[in-house]
Amino acid sequence: MTLAPAISNPGGTAGVTLADDALLAAARALDKAERTRTQIRLLTDAHPAMTMDDAYAIQAAWVAAKVAAGDPVIGWKIGLTSKAMQAALSIDIPDSGVLLHSMAFANGAEIAGDRFIQPRVEAEIAFVMKKDVAPDATPAEILAATDYVAPALEILDTRIFRQDPVSGRLRTVFDTISDNAANGGVVLGQPVRDLAGIDLGRVGAVVSRNGEVEETGLGAGVLGDPLISMAWLAQRLGAYGQRIERGQIVLSGSFIRPVEAPSGSRIRADFGPWGTVECRFL
Repeated sequence: MTLAPAISNPGGTAGVTLADDALLAAARALDKAERTRTQIRLLTDAHPAMTMDDAYAIQAAWVAAKVAAGDPVIGWKIGLTSKAMQAALSIDIPDSGVLLHSMAFANGAEIAGDRFIQPRVEAEIAFVMKKDVAPDATPAEILAATDYVAPALEILDTRIFRQDPVSGRLRTVFDTISDNAANGGVVLGQPVRDLAGIDLGRVGAVVSRNGEVEETGLGAGVLGDPLISMAWLAQRLGAYGQRIERGQIVLSGSFIRPVEAPSGSRIRADFGPWGTVECRFL
């Protein structure tokens, strides 16, 4: 497994502090948890002094193993973009994770009941890029680099207990980042290519489960504008020598609270003129 560089990132932490064997052990534990659908205890209980850079290094090691096994990167996800979610984890910045080929589902997909551990679903605006994005790109430059946007569902899953069964502690943002920002899957709706004059902050969705409305929201719930979220990601990736690349999908952040999706759930997000996007958990 390849580890992330030991640098100080925009989160303000002190770089990678955990030894390589500890980082690799955490990544392997997460991988096993996903394969066996058996959650693990909080990494922050085992490593109380871990930093945000440690968390991203664990994520990078796990992703590197997946890529080496033949599951290529297709993009990125941005999480913790709402003030409510940031307050819940005592943080004032978003986090990010990696989208892999195995995470992509077709609109209307029926998802096997044993695919995820505790799936939840969020509604988002996805960006698909036609150009690489520079680390210092402005929102306007990011929009110009966008091929199209699409209504999207992000499927969340957690390989780490939300509440540790021994300590009773709730997971922290470092646990979540290590767990690839709780990434599970992505479902894209139809492309929206005519972006002239569209205020993404006013694009919204009504999200239902089995025909009952669970959540509603607007793009403005994502840092005020999903393009601001995209600019944050470009900057964060630049700090690690990475970037948003041509052809990649980026989930810009949820504007609703996660909707629980146990077996038998049909989740549908109605984006009005943008159409609908849905999936069903068997």
